[in-house]
Amino acid sequence: MSAAQTVITRFAPSPTGHLHVGGARTALFCWALARRHGGRFLLRIEDTDQVRSSSSAAAGLLEDLAWLGIEWDEGPLHVSQDGRRIGGDPRGVGPFFQAQRLEHYNALVRQLLERDQAYPAFETPEELAAQRARARGSRGSFRYRRSRDWDRPAALARMEHEAHVIRFRMPEGPVRIRD
Repeated sequence: MSAAQTVITRFAPSPTGHLHVGGARTALFCWALARRHGGRFLLRIEDTDQVRSSSSAAAGLLEDLAWLGIEWDEGPLHVSQDGRRIGGDPRGVGPFFQAQRLEHYNALVRQLLERDQAYPAFETPEELAAQRARARGSRGSFRYRRSRDWDRPAALARMEHEAHVIRFRMPEGPVRIRD
């Protein structure tokens, strides 16, 4: 296998608690696949849910993986309880904690907004739950729809002072991706 065909797998747990058996299984599968093909196994900590994420849970995930013998080639540098150094950033592609990459992600979101490929949405969780309930009540499936009287400049201005999420603007027709 050439360098261009190197198998690279990754595991991206959320540091919201202990590593569970499903996460361990996924990490083991990704690690084994990379090892089988002489590739690399990357660990990325998906800590963008800042309300639920914690540094102690992240440290616990690293130690749990090390205890299981699942060593990552790239990811947060970790010294296990038995003194093994695991991970690091040999190719300079970090950081591996996603919250440390927010500036990069925010720049990409701004590009999507400028190109009108995404838009801010302001519905509350309660409003979305009510829409889902109405869809269930009519035996339909829930499909999010942006308001017909949506005003782009006003919505962009609201972003400055109102809670919102960013949604992709989907084309009306089919989406085809050549892979």
